[in-house]
This record gives sequence, C-alpha cells and structure tokens, in this order.
Amino acid sequence: MGALCIAMAPIFVRLADVGPSAAAFWRVALAAPVLLLLWLPRREPLSWSLIWPGIFFGGDLAVWHQAITMTSVANATLLPNLQPTFVAAVMVLWFKQRLRLQFWGGLALAMLGSVVLVGSSLNLGGDQLRGDALGVLTAVFYAAYLLSVARLRGAHSALAIMWVASGVAALILLPLALSTEATVMPQSLYGWLVLAGLAGLSHVCGQGLIAWSLAWLPTAFSAVTLLIQPVAAAGFAWLLLAEPLGAQQAFGGAVVLAGIFICRVFSAQRVSVKST
Repeated sequence: MGALCIAMAPIFVRLADVGPSAAAFWRVALAAPVLLLLWLPRREPLSWSLIWPGIFFGGDLAVWHQAITMTSVANATLLPNLQPTFVAAVMVLWFKQRLRLQFWGGLALAMLGSVVLVGSSLNLGGDQLRGDALGVLTAVFYAAYLLSVARLRGAHSALAIMWVASGVAALILLPLALSTEATVMPQSLYGWLVLAGLAGLSHVCGQGLIAWSLAWLPTAFSAVTLLIQPVAAAGFAWLLLAEPLGAQQAFGGAVVLAGIFICRVFSAQRVSVKST
C-alpha cells in the first residue's frame, strides 16, 4: 500500500503549478506538521539519530529532481530503482545477513522487469552520463534512507521517524527550491490542493506505511517490494493522464511482480519489534 501511494507522486508533480524542486520541498514541508500533530500524544523520547533518515531522504529528492533535468525520464525512473541491490549488498556485507540464492534470483528478475518496463526509451551514457550518475546516486540515498529507518524502528515509532525526517528534509530542500525554481509558491487553490495530495497521500500515507512496515518485514525484501512503484506509476499515468501503456510495459510489470513474489517466498522473517 505504501508503494502504491508513493507511485502517485509523479502524477502530483506533473499536475503541480510549481517546479519539481519546489514540489519536493512542499511534499515534506506540508507533511511535517501533520505528522508532528499525530505524534505529539505519544510523548515519545527522541534521539539525535533520527536526523539521519531526513538527511538521506532530503538528499534523495534533491539529487533525483536534478537527475530529471539532466537525463531522460526513463533513465530517471529506472536508475533510482537500483536501490534494492544496494540495500541487499549492505545487509550481506555490513550486517552479515545471509540471503538465499533464490532471493538474489528474484531480485534479478524484478530488476529485469523494471528494465523492460522503461526499455523502449532507455538511453544510458553519452551526453546524459552526468544525469545517469545522479540517478544512481539517488538509489544510494534512498537505500541509505530505508536502512536507517529499519534500524531506528526497533527503538522509535514510525511517526517519530517520519516527522523528524520530514522536517530535516524540508530544511535541505528549501535552499534548492529557492535557488533553482522561478515559481516556488503555488499560484492557485488548485495548486495547493495538488501539493496537499502529494504531501498527504504520497508522503504521510505512502512513506508512513513503508516506515511502519519496516519493523516487521525484512529490509531487503521491503526494498524489492518498492519496485512495485514504477509499475503502479505507469498504470496511474495510463488511467489519469492517458499516457500509452503497451504490451511491453504490461509484460515488464508482470516480470517485476513475479520477481517480488520469489523474493517474498525466500526472504528471512523479522522476529521482534520494540516500537510501533
């Protein structure tokens, strides 16, 4: 459900009457006070380590929106979805978690499906190389975000992590929006409603559900599950924006789902949770 909610983010960004960097800022800036109000009744102690998800998420959005302007939309969609490979590598090399060979096979299948999904417009290298590098860096930032949230969920609630992360990310993104966008403030009530949808559905609900689930699901599997996002985004664009959805995209989406299913069957289970 979290992946489906964040899959709506490109639709809201497309409909917004502000630039993409400004939309990224408003996404977290509007969500932060809502998450804070939801968290306040808990009176939960905080720690300085909670700033790390915000730094990583702010970096993710900042770098991704720059990548969009420097490379193709297909590349900017595919390359950030390399994040499951980085998450799985860190889980094995740093946290010494053993992942079955079948899990790696499912991951490879899901990644292959993502390539097929955007393959008709994929163009790596050439003049777009810097943008492609930023797309890969986006994947690194989001992998770091997922790993930091997963580690913090043993001691902090999802609401605590989310409101602090949103506030920190907003502080990172505001200077970028002011320096790169001609229009930062929405120009109409419609513009504010679009940004409210981006903040409420894609961030509060989407990222909030993902943060909540990381207390129970294996981190590597959760990262692979988020590959549902480009599949769902293509479907939403077809339904809401009348963008074409052909047999290749449908086949790629089916391959992604098959890979995720294999990863689910052969992923390790989380056994204990300290905070909800």
